[in-house]
Amino acid sequence: MIRALCLSLAFATPTHADATRVITLGGSITEIAVALGAEDRLVARDTTSTFPESVMVLPDVGYIRALSPENILALDPGLILAEGDAGPPEAVEVLTAAGIPFVLVPKATDPAGVLAKIAAVAQALELAEEGAALEASVKAGLERAAQKAATVTTPKRVLFILSLQGGRVMAGGAETGAEGIIRLAGAVNAASGFQGYKPMTDEAVLAAAPDAILMMDREGDLTVADTDVLAHPALSQTPAAKAGAILRMDGMLMLGFGPRTPEAALALHDALYGSGS
Repeated sequence: MIRALCLSLAFATPTHADATRVITLGGSITEIAVALGAEDRLVARDTTSTFPESVMVLPDVGYIRALSPENILALDPGLILAEGDAGPPEAVEVLTAAGIPFVLVPKATDPAGVLAKIAAVAQALELAEEGAALEASVKAGLERAAQKAATVTTPKRVLFILSLQGGRVMAGGAETGAEGIIRLAGAVNAASGFQGYKPMTDEAVLAAAPDAILMMDREGDLTVADTDVLAHPALSQTPAAKAGAILRMDGMLMLGFGPRTPEAALALHDALYGSGS
């Protein structure tokens, strides 16, 4: 019920919203707001909102999927803009019950979704002219990436690994941002037969036979070093590992599907096929 209510708000500007005190939840939503020229309206952000660097001075209200309503309400926001996986549902229910306009923007894994995100955020912030300009710019960038991808005659098979813990390969399947960016770069998702991010058996990894392995460039417990890949019984036997084709990109750049998606697609294309391709 709450999710349906929030989705209905996603493309309708709240009539009683105070768009001068905005909290953005989701890295791409924050990036869009800033790109629209609304950074001065932001009073807080979530943990995934790390770009541009200037937003890091804003209060952090927590991880988008583990929100604390108390932390958000204490900042007296007039409008909350959130990506579609904001939660938990109980937190969203508390926030909407508090009467704060809550715009839940659908997630995106393709060019159309990116442009829809921009349009929804621009409408909520009442920045129609700025939204149209940003949409045009990003659309042009996406078209350039598509033109470059179209020049590929032999698409490479790419396996996106989200994590590698306990010897289990957690990979990105169908309908994920990982698959979306792989396609935009002119490649093929080597992980097939499942949706979302799920573990793959060693047999499935070997059958996938990726030409390249793609991961997020991050630190901490979830870091996967090249040595971890090369020591894995299945990954080490893939064409990607044997060729040393292990690629890393900034996670939000790669999977955010926001204004920088054209940049991400072109960067991945160049990493796979060379900048002269």
